[in-house]
Amino acid sequence: MASFTPIALQYSSTSSLHSLVPSMEATRDYNSWWGRMRSCKSTGKRSLQQNITRGLKIQSAATKPAKSPAEEEWKVKREYLLQKRVRSVDAKEALRLQKENNFVILDVRPEAEFKEAHPPDAINVQIYRLIKEWTAWDIARRAAFAFFGIFAGTEENPEFIQTVEAKLDKNAKIIVACSAGGTTKPSQNLPEGQQSRSLIAAYLLVLNGFTNVFHLEGGLYSWFKEDLPIVSEE
Repeated sequence: MASFTPIALQYSSTSSLHSLVPSMEATRDYNSWWGRMRSCKSTGKRSLQQNITRGLKIQSAATKPAKSPAEEEWKVKREYLLQKRVRSVDAKEALRLQKENNFVILDVRPEAEFKEAHPPDAINVQIYRLIKEWTAWDIARRAAFAFFGIFAGTEENPEFIQTVEAKLDKNAKIIVACSAGGTTKPSQNLPEGQQSRSLIAAYLLVLNGFTNVFHLEGGLYSWFKEDLPIVSEE
Protein backbone atom coordinates (compact mmCIF):
# COMPACT_ATOMS: atom_id res chain seq x y z
CA MET A 1 0.00 0.00 0.00
CA ALA A 2 1.33 3.40 -0.99
CA SER A 3 2.61 5.56 1.83
CA PHE A 4 1.65 9.17 2.28
CA THR A 5 3.04 12.08 4.17
CA PRO A 6 0.39 13.52 6.50
CA ILE A 7 -0.10 17.26 6.55
CA ALA A 8 -2.43 19.43 8.59
CA LEU A 9 -5.02 21.83 7.22
CA GLN A 10 -5.83 24.70 9.55
CA TYR A 11 -9.21 26.39 9.15
CA SER A 12 -9.42 29.78 10.83
CA SER A 13 -13.13 30.27 10.08
CA THR A 14 -16.11 28.67 8.38
CA SER A 15 -15.65 30.98 5.40
CA SER A 16 -12.48 29.14 4.43
CA LEU A 17 -14.41 25.89 4.34
CA HIS A 18 -16.77 27.23 1.69
CA SER A 19 -13.93 27.11 -0.83
CA LEU A 20 -13.83 23.35 -0.38
CA VAL A 21 -17.48 22.91 -1.31
CA PRO A 22 -17.93 24.87 -4.56
CA SER A 23 -21.02 22.89 -5.53
CA MET A 24 -22.82 23.51 -2.23
CA GLU A 25 -25.05 26.27 -3.58
CA ALA A 26 -26.29 24.03 -6.34
CA THR A 27 -26.40 20.95 -4.14
CA ARG A 28 -28.30 22.51 -1.26
CA ASP A 29 -31.59 23.01 -3.09
CA TYR A 30 -33.51 24.55 -0.22
CA ASN A 31 -36.84 24.43 -2.00
CA SER A 32 -36.53 20.75 -2.93
CA TRP A 33 -39.79 18.86 -2.72
CA TRP A 34 -38.25 16.29 -0.45
CA GLY A 35 -35.72 18.47 1.42
CA ARG A 36 -32.92 15.92 1.46
CA MET A 37 -30.44 17.90 3.48
CA ARG A 38 -30.01 16.61 7.06
CA SER A 39 -28.44 18.39 10.01
CA CYS A 40 -26.12 16.46 12.26
CA LYS A 41 -26.60 16.03 16.01
CA SER A 42 -25.39 19.04 17.94
CA THR A 43 -22.88 17.07 19.97
CA GLY A 44 -21.37 15.43 16.92
CA LYS A 45 -21.23 18.73 15.10
CA ARG A 46 -19.42 20.46 17.97
CA SER A 47 -16.91 17.63 18.09
CA LEU A 48 -16.34 17.82 14.33
CA GLN A 49 -15.93 21.59 14.47
CA GLN A 50 -13.31 21.20 17.20
CA ASN A 51 -11.43 18.56 15.24
CA ILE A 52 -11.35 20.71 12.10
CA THR A 53 -10.30 23.77 14.07
CA ARG A 54 -7.41 21.86 15.64
CA GLY A 55 -6.27 20.70 12.23
CA LEU A 56 -7.36 17.88 9.95
CA LYS A 57 -4.68 15.37 8.96
CA ILE A 58 -5.03 14.14 5.39
CA GLN A 59 -2.98 11.84 3.22
CA SER A 60 -1.52 14.30 0.74
CA ALA A 61 -1.52 17.96 -0.22
CA ALA A 62 -5.12 19.08 -0.88
CA THR A 63 -4.64 20.94 -4.14
CA LYS A 64 -7.81 22.36 -5.62
CA PRO A 65 -8.38 21.38 -9.26
CA ALA A 66 -8.71 24.09 -11.89
CA LYS A 67 -12.08 25.82 -12.01
CA SER A 68 -14.59 24.14 -14.30
CA PRO A 69 -17.17 25.97 -16.47
CA ALA A 70 -19.90 25.00 -13.97
CA GLU A 71 -18.01 26.95 -11.28
CA GLU A 72 -17.98 30.13 -13.35
CA GLU A 73 -19.53 33.15 -11.64
CA TRP A 74 -23.32 33.23 -11.86
CA LYS A 75 -23.21 36.68 -13.45
CA VAL A 76 -21.16 35.30 -16.35
CA LYS A 77 -23.41 32.26 -16.75
CA ARG A 78 -26.56 34.37 -16.64
CA GLU A 79 -25.28 36.78 -19.30
CA TYR A 80 -24.40 33.86 -21.58
CA LEU A 81 -27.81 32.23 -21.08
CA LEU A 82 -29.51 35.49 -22.00
CA GLN A 83 -27.20 35.96 -24.98
CA LYS A 84 -28.10 32.47 -26.23
CA ARG A 85 -31.78 33.21 -25.62
CA VAL A 86 -32.35 30.31 -23.28
CA ARG A 87 -36.03 30.81 -22.45
CA SER A 88 -37.82 29.75 -19.29
CA VAL A 89 -41.20 28.01 -19.43
CA ASP A 90 -43.62 27.18 -16.63
CA ALA A 91 -44.70 23.64 -15.78
CA LYS A 92 -47.93 23.61 -17.84
CA GLU A 93 -46.16 25.04 -20.88
CA ALA A 94 -43.41 22.43 -20.48
CA LEU A 95 -46.00 19.65 -20.47
CA ARG A 96 -47.65 21.06 -23.59
CA LEU A 97 -44.33 21.35 -25.40
CA GLN A 98 -43.45 17.81 -24.41
CA LYS A 99 -46.74 16.44 -25.74
CA GLU A 100 -47.17 18.57 -28.85
CA ASN A 101 -43.69 19.54 -29.98
CA ASN A 102 -41.48 16.59 -29.06
CA PHE A 103 -39.60 18.44 -26.33
CA VAL A 104 -37.53 16.32 -23.97
CA ILE A 105 -37.47 17.04 -20.25
CA LEU A 106 -33.92 16.62 -18.96
CA ASP A 107 -34.06 16.06 -15.20
CA VAL A 108 -30.66 16.89 -13.70
CA ARG A 109 -31.50 15.93 -10.10
CA PRO A 110 -29.75 13.02 -8.35
CA GLU A 111 -30.87 9.61 -9.55
CA ALA A 112 -32.57 8.78 -6.22
CA GLU A 113 -34.82 11.86 -6.47
CA PHE A 114 -35.58 11.10 -10.11
CA LYS A 115 -36.71 7.58 -9.22
CA GLU A 116 -39.07 8.85 -6.53
CA ALA A 117 -41.08 10.92 -8.99
CA HIS A 118 -40.52 12.59 -12.34
CA PRO A 119 -42.45 13.71 -15.44
CA PRO A 120 -43.31 10.86 -17.84
CA ASP A 121 -40.61 10.19 -20.47
CA ALA A 122 -38.14 12.50 -18.74
CA ILE A 123 -34.44 11.67 -19.07
CA ASN A 124 -32.21 11.75 -16.00
CA VAL A 125 -28.59 12.90 -16.16
CA GLN A 126 -27.45 14.20 -12.79
CA ILE A 127 -25.32 17.32 -12.92
CA TYR A 128 -23.93 16.67 -9.43
CA ARG A 129 -23.04 13.29 -7.95
CA LEU A 130 -21.81 11.96 -4.65
CA ILE A 131 -18.09 12.52 -4.19
CA LYS A 132 -16.45 9.35 -5.48
CA GLU A 133 -12.69 9.71 -5.22
CA TRP A 134 -10.44 9.68 -2.16
CA THR A 135 -7.76 12.15 -3.12
CA ALA A 136 -6.59 14.61 -0.49
CA TRP A 137 -8.81 17.27 -2.04
CA ASP A 138 -11.86 14.98 -1.89
CA ILE A 139 -11.16 14.05 1.73
CA ALA A 140 -10.91 17.72 2.65
CA ARG A 141 -14.18 18.45 0.86
CA ARG A 142 -15.94 15.58 2.61
CA ALA A 143 -14.82 17.04 5.92
CA ALA A 144 -16.00 20.50 4.90
CA PHE A 145 -19.43 19.20 3.92
CA ALA A 146 -19.65 17.32 7.23
CA PHE A 147 -18.79 20.51 9.08
CA PHE A 148 -22.02 21.99 7.72
CA GLY A 149 -24.03 18.89 8.63
CA ILE A 150 -24.03 17.38 5.13
CA PHE A 151 -22.84 13.79 5.09
CA ALA A 152 -23.54 13.07 1.45
CA GLY A 153 -21.36 15.73 -0.16
CA THR A 154 -21.55 16.14 -3.90
CA GLU A 155 -19.31 17.18 -6.74
CA GLU A 156 -19.83 18.18 -10.34
CA ASN A 157 -20.48 15.17 -12.55
CA PRO A 158 -17.55 15.24 -15.01
CA GLU A 159 -19.47 12.98 -17.40
CA PHE A 160 -22.57 15.18 -17.58
CA ILE A 161 -22.10 16.53 -21.10
CA GLN A 162 -20.77 13.22 -22.42
CA THR A 163 -23.82 11.39 -21.05
CA VAL A 164 -26.27 13.92 -22.46
CA GLU A 165 -24.58 13.73 -25.85
CA ALA A 166 -25.01 9.95 -25.80
CA LYS A 167 -28.76 10.33 -25.20
CA LEU A 168 -29.73 13.45 -27.14
CA ASP A 169 -28.82 15.11 -30.42
CA LYS A 170 -27.44 18.63 -30.15
CA ASN A 171 -30.47 19.90 -32.08
CA ALA A 172 -32.91 18.21 -29.71
CA LYS A 173 -35.48 20.45 -28.02
CA ILE A 174 -34.61 20.24 -24.34
CA ILE A 175 -36.28 21.57 -21.20
CA VAL A 176 -33.81 21.38 -18.30
CA ALA A 177 -35.34 20.77 -14.87
CA CYS A 178 -34.18 20.50 -11.27
CA SER A 179 -36.05 20.81 -7.97
CA ALA A 180 -36.36 24.56 -7.43
CA GLY A 181 -35.59 25.84 -10.91
CA GLY A 182 -33.95 29.16 -10.20
CA THR A 183 -34.45 32.09 -12.57
CA THR A 184 -32.59 34.48 -14.82
CA LYS A 185 -35.25 37.12 -14.26
CA PRO A 186 -34.27 40.02 -12.00
CA SER A 187 -36.33 41.01 -8.99
CA GLN A 188 -36.01 43.54 -6.19
CA ASN A 189 -34.45 40.98 -3.85
CA LEU A 190 -32.53 39.13 -6.57
CA PRO A 191 -31.37 41.68 -9.15
CA GLU A 192 -29.46 39.00 -11.05
CA GLY A 193 -31.99 36.21 -10.64
CA GLN A 194 -31.16 33.01 -8.79
CA GLN A 195 -28.75 30.27 -9.81
CA SER A 196 -29.89 26.64 -9.75
CA ARG A 197 -28.75 23.22 -10.89
CA SER A 198 -30.94 23.38 -14.00
CA LEU A 199 -29.56 26.77 -15.02
CA ILE A 200 -26.00 25.56 -14.52
CA ALA A 201 -26.88 22.53 -16.69
CA ALA A 202 -28.47 24.78 -19.33
CA TYR A 203 -25.31 26.90 -19.37
CA LEU A 204 -23.13 23.82 -19.91
CA LEU A 205 -25.40 22.58 -22.69
CA VAL A 206 -25.35 25.79 -24.73
CA LEU A 207 -21.64 26.15 -24.05
CA ASN A 208 -21.18 22.74 -25.67
CA GLY A 209 -23.23 23.40 -28.78
CA PHE A 210 -26.80 22.42 -27.88
CA THR A 211 -29.04 24.78 -29.80
CA ASN A 212 -32.59 24.38 -28.42
CA VAL A 213 -32.29 24.64 -24.66
CA PHE A 214 -35.15 25.77 -22.42
CA HIS A 215 -35.41 25.96 -18.65
CA LEU A 216 -38.22 24.90 -16.30
CA GLU A 217 -39.20 27.98 -14.28
CA GLY A 218 -40.14 27.03 -10.73
CA GLY A 219 -38.52 23.64 -11.14
CA LEU A 220 -40.17 20.29 -10.57
CA TYR A 221 -41.53 21.66 -7.33
CA SER A 222 -43.99 23.63 -9.46
CA TRP A 223 -44.69 20.55 -11.62
CA PHE A 224 -45.67 18.52 -8.57
CA LYS A 225 -47.61 21.44 -7.07
CA GLU A 226 -49.66 21.77 -10.28
CA ASP A 227 -50.51 18.06 -9.93
CA LEU A 228 -49.19 17.32 -13.44
CA PRO A 229 -48.50 13.72 -14.50
CA ILE A 230 -45.67 11.91 -12.74
CA VAL A 231 -44.25 8.42 -12.72
CA SER A 232 -42.19 6.60 -10.11
CA GLU A 233 -39.60 3.85 -10.43
CA GLU A 234 -39.75 2.75 -6.80
